[in-house]
Amino acid sequence: MRTDMGKVSKFSWPKVVVRKWLNIPTGADEFHSDYDMHGKVDERRKSCSDEDHYVFVPEDFSEGWLFEAAGGIKPPPVTDSLNLRMFVGTWNVGGKSPHHGLNLSDWLRSPAPADIYVLGFQEIVPLNAGNVLGAEDNGPAAQWLSLIRQALNSNPSDLELAQRYDIATEARTPSSPQLEHQASVKPRISFSNLLSMEDEIGKEDFVTLLNSNSSLYEEGLASPTCLSDNPKQRHFCLAASKQMVGLFLCVWVRADLCQHISNLKVSCVGRGIMGYLGNKGSISISMTLHQTTFCFVCTHLTSGEKEGDEIRRNSDVAEILKRTKFSHSLRGFKERPPPQTIFDHDKIIWLGDLNYRLAAGCADTYELLKKNDWQTLLEKDQLRLEQRAGRVFKGWEEGRIYFAPTYKYLTDSDDYVVQTSKSKEKRRNPAWCDRILWKGEGLKQMWYSRGESRFSDHRPVYSLFSVQVNLAKNPNYNARSCPPTLSGKSALASACVAKVQAEELLLIPRVQSCLNTTSRF
Repeated sequence: MRTDMGKVSKFSWPKVVVRKWLNIPTGADEFHSDYDMHGKVDERRKSCSDEDHYVFVPEDFSEGWLFEAAGGIKPPPVTDSLNLRMFVGTWNVGGKSPHHGLNLSDWLRSPAPADIYVLGFQEIVPLNAGNVLGAEDNGPAAQWLSLIRQALNSNPSDLELAQRYDIATEARTPSSPQLEHQASVKPRISFSNLLSMEDEIGKEDFVTLLNSNSSLYEEGLASPTCLSDNPKQRHFCLAASKQMVGLFLCVWVRADLCQHISNLKVSCVGRGIMGYLGNKGSISISMTLHQTTFCFVCTHLTSGEKEGDEIRRNSDVAEILKRTKFSHSLRGFKERPPPQTIFDHDKIIWLGDLNYRLAAGCADTYELLKKNDWQTLLEKDQLRLEQRAGRVFKGWEEGRIYFAPTYKYLTDSDDYVVQTSKSKEKRRNPAWCDRILWKGEGLKQMWYSRGESRFSDHRPVYSLFSVQVNLAKNPNYNARSCPPTLSGKSALASACVAKVQAEELLLIPRVQSCLNTTSRF
C-alpha cells in the first residue's frame, strides 16, 4: 500500500501514544513506493457454496492450468535463471538528519554495477521519548530518499561511462563472419574463478580485475543482464521503503525490473521498551522478483556491552524470526503461494546494527587496534562466538571481515572513543556492530567492506552479492501485484480449491474442450 510522506499532527499524539503502548497496529503494513504495485486487480468471483471464501481468476485462464484431484495445483516449473548483482548497505547515522551536501558515493560505491540496492538505516531520528512514544517524524526519511535517488540516478560520471560503453559496443560489433567468430571465442574469466581470485590477489588488484570484467559470466554462460551495464539504461526507482521510529529500510531496483516485482509486503517488530516499542526491533520487506522470493530484514538490536547483553540480542533475533509475518490475500491458482514468514523465502538478507560487541577479557584491545590486528580481535567477537555455539543465526552465513571495527568513533574523527581520555562520550570499546548476513541458495558474496564517512559514530558497511533469480517457464506468465486483503479464512483446503476451479470452468468459453481433458479431474 502506498502512502504519502507527511508528519503526523501533534494533536493526534495522545491516540498515537495509546496505540504504541497497547501495541495496536497503526498501518504497519503500509509502505512507500515510486509506482503503483497493485495495478489492476483481478476480477473476484465468489463460489456459490463457499460462504466468504474467494478466488481470483486471471484473464489468461486456459487449458495450461494443471489440476490434481487431491493435491491442489502444480507450480509452474522453472527452466531458466537470471544473474543479478545486489548491493546491500547498513548505516547507523546516530540520530542526525542528513545535510544536502552529504556525499553518499563512498558508501554506495561497489566494485561492479548493481541491479538492486537494499539500504538500511538505524537512528535516523534521535531515540528520545517524543520520537519513541509520539508521532513519527518522516522528515529525515524523505531527506535520505532524496539523497539516495540523486546518488543512484545522477552520477556525474554517467556521461563518461556512457561514452566508454558506446566505444566498447562499437569495438565488440563484428563487421565480418571471421570477426564474429573471433569475438565468440574470446576467452573470459568465469564468475566462479573470479570470486576465487579474491584470496589470491590483493584488494586493489581484485577491484581492478572485477571492474575490467563487469560483464560477469557464470560457469561460462553469459549473464542475461549483461546489457544492464549500459549506463544509459541504469535508472533506479524505489520499490518500497518503510520507517519504524529510527529504523528505516528502502529497496531500489533497476527501472526495467519493476514490472517483474510482485507481492511486496512489510512487517515491523518492536523490541524496545517493554519488548514492543520501536526504538529497537526490525523492519522486514518481502518481495517476489520473477519466481524468486526475497526477504530483507533491517534490525537494531539491544545495545550494551555488559556481560549477558549478548543473550538479550539473541532473544531479539529469536523474537523477530517468530513475530515477523507477511499477510497475503488468496492468490490465483497459477501463482505460487507467497511467503508468510522470514524462513519461507528463497533468499534472506539480514542487515543492521546488531550491536554484538567484543567479549569480556580482551584487555589488549588498544594495542591490537594500533597494530590493525583485526583477526585477533574477531576471536572475541560475540556474534561469532554465539553463532558457533549454535545460540543464534544457526545456518546463516557472513563473509570474511578484513575491515576495522565500525563503532564507536569520535564525532567527525577517525579516532575511536576509547583512544582518548578527553572524550566526554560513552567510552565504548570498538566493535563490529554493523553486519550483513544471508541465508539461501543462489547467493554469492562478492564484496564485504565498510565506508569511511565521518557523519556519525558508526562507519557504514556494504556488501555486493551475485544473485540467481528463477524465471517462469511460461512466456505469457505475468507476475501480478498483491490484491487487497479479503475477508474469510487465510487459506482454502485443497478440496475447496478443486471445487472452485471446477465451478469457474463453467464460466469460460470452450467448456467442452476443457472437460474433455481427462487428466484434469
